[in-house]
Amino acid sequence: MQASLLTTLLLPLALGVIMFGLGLGLTMADFRRVARYPRAVLVGLTLQVLLLPWAAFAIALALRLPPELAVGLMLLAASPGGATANIYSHLARGDVALNITLTAINSLLCLATLPLILNLALEYFLGAGQYVPPPVSKVIEVAAVIVLPVAVGMLVRAFATGFALRAEKPIRVLSVLVLALLIVGAVAQSWQVLVTHLAAVGLACLLFNLASMGTGYAAPRALRLPRTQAIAISMEIGIHNGTLAIFIALSVLGNATMSVPAAVYSLLMFFTAAAFALWLNRRGVPATT
Repeated sequence: MQASLLTTLLLPLALGVIMFGLGLGLTMADFRRVARYPRAVLVGLTLQVLLLPWAAFAIALALRLPPELAVGLMLLAASPGGATANIYSHLARGDVALNITLTAINSLLCLATLPLILNLALEYFLGAGQYVPPPVSKVIEVAAVIVLPVAVGMLVRAFATGFALRAEKPIRVLSVLVLALLIVGAVAQSWQVLVTHLAAVGLACLLFNLASMGTGYAAPRALRLPRTQAIAISMEIGIHNGTLAIFIALSVLGNATMSVPAAVYSLLMFFTAAAFALWLNRRGVPATT
């Protein structure tokens, strides 16, 4: 996997435009509601930080992944949610404000948790730890792609409410079209990687994705959290920042094989998240329950 025009320019630009659209549908009251009910944040963070690394570890052992691919899967599990989680949550009518809050907090937490988890994985699977510096630059990049466009959209909502309400439906349609184009571009760019490594790591990535999204939805519902918050948590922990994992594998660890799970997962999650969002919308259950 290498950086390309798609990952360095088109993807951040497209996500920025979509996040601006999400901001048009948000107000400060949405975030105050999240602050008043912190249980959803705690559940999401607990699943992300504590459960997912163990799930990835169990899958790597059960499928007997080669050591470098196992480390790559652990690196993916330690990465925070990606910006596209907010988009899929929006399409599935989840609590987008909760998504944005979780993405921001997870991105900061990973400064400490990601190096720790990755170092333990390197020691277990390869027998040698390696210092992994906190990915500060990538956290700043996440903030630029997510927080700033959303803030601008919210300002437009506050000072031009009529325009924001009229633009909400077209932005939802635009989100679907942009995601479809991104999927096509990602598959075309990474086709050779997918074909070469799908047999070795495809099942592990699929199982990890389904476990993440399934637990992310079932656990909050079992704890009687609202359906909108369960959708948000499911998307947040099911859609990982594959770009961050690939960046660390290539630039910090200097190991292209370790980037393969993130590359394969990033492709698979587009389809599984889309199918999950479609299933949720077709259920016809009121979003507030």
